Amino acid sequence: MTGDPTPRRGLLRHRDFRLLWIGQTTSKLGSSVTGVALPLVAVATVGASTFQVAVLAAAAWVPWLLIGLPAGAWVDRLPRRPVMILADLACLVLFLSVPVAAWLGVLGIGHLLAVALGAGTASVFFQTAYQVYLPTLLRPEQVAEGNAKLQGTESGAQVVGPGLAGLLAQLVGAASALLADAASFLVSALCLWSIRTPEARPAPDPHRENLRRQIHAGIRFVALDPYLRVLTVFGAASNIALVGYQAILVVFLVREVGVSPGLVGALIALTSLGGVLGATAASWLARRFGTARGLLLSELGAAPFGLLIPLTAPGPRLGFMVAGGVLVGAGIVAGNVIKGTFRQTYTPHHLLGRVTVSMQLLNLGSIPFGALLAGALGTGLGIRPTMWIMTACLPLSGLILLVGPLRRRRDLPTRPPTHARDGRASDVPGSDVAVPDVAGADAPVPGELLAAGR
Repeated sequence: MTGDPTPRRGLLRHRDFRLLWIGQTTSKLGSSVTGVALPLVAVATVGASTFQVAVLAAAAWVPWLLIGLPAGAWVDRLPRRPVMILADLACLVLFLSVPVAAWLGVLGIGHLLAVALGAGTASVFFQTAYQVYLPTLLRPEQVAEGNAKLQGTESGAQVVGPGLAGLLAQLVGAASALLADAASFLVSALCLWSIRTPEARPAPDPHRENLRRQIHAGIRFVALDPYLRVLTVFGAASNIALVGYQAILVVFLVREVGVSPGLVGALIALTSLGGVLGATAASWLARRFGTARGLLLSELGAAPFGLLIPLTAPGPRLGFMVAGGVLVGAGIVAGNVIKGTFRQTYTPHHLLGRVTVSMQLLNLGSIPFGALLAGALGTGLGIRPTMWIMTACLPLSGLILLVGPLRRRRDLPTRPPTHARDGRASDVPGSDVAVPDVAGADAPVPGELLAAGR
């Protein structure tokens, strides 16, 4: 299962994990650049309206609604590494096309929408395969360390990327800044291609011949499980509010607050420090308070600080943007770490791809609705009132977590009931053992809303 026979030496000496780590860190850095550069291209180069920028944000996530469920079943049937490489190469071509079209003078909003939609399609396959691939590359006792390292460096990349995007936009233009993301996809593909550890073929499934039954097994497992069901509904509701304000954040800063593209990148980079804080604090929260209580503290405690963001104005009041973004980001990442851990350790491995996309069908599928809602409200009511509405909905969505068994537990279970492990979940909770700190991602982190293909 692993190319390193001595796990005690640490994963930094594990050649294949090191390649995966380098590739994903580079890829996340490119994602963070695109998260700022792509809406800047729409605003500054194409002259897009507030609603068009919101539609652009939505387009990157629509594929989760269209192909998410069959993609999960396909990933459970196929070797995951080739799927990830093909997704990287597809995104390389897509993002390279933006600066080329700008140089030729033919770039328009339709082109940007096509790129976002195509990259979002690749993201469905990459993200699903990635969640399932890592546990096959490492020994079970190494998975927690591997995910912690990946989450930590990804959060660091999200700090550097937005500032780099602003700098590149100032120096070479927003469209040319996307070359950095195109290059990051190439690095990721080459690193994945260089991994030597053979990947075992997916285990035979009794319903392998019937795609519809495979999809149904994943949906049923999520729908009947009291923990996954609540987390899925919460993720959908919170993402509508979260993405609502993120989708128009660049427009808000440029047109309402009046900051330059370079300062936009710097401000979003500062807010991304919250991701580093959340990744660092998640393990401590889980150990100190328990995984269930740590999840509640992360999601319910940080969300109200989002109300600082609409107070942003020129001068010292730019600090409201930074403070609100840092605290919201910290809660999101800490919650993602705990939720991702739970899903990876709780779900039977042969169902993991289907369970992942079944949850993300609503978690990430709600993102287009949040973006379009913000765009419509921003056009009708104004940008700042829309920021108030969306950030106010963020803490309200957290109340969903208080429905069901989460509020009564200290720790999340590590496994479903024995009779639920074949995809027939029940409402009987599993064991009370705390889970290790394995990273996941069910909510977009500020600064990487449009970062598709990961």
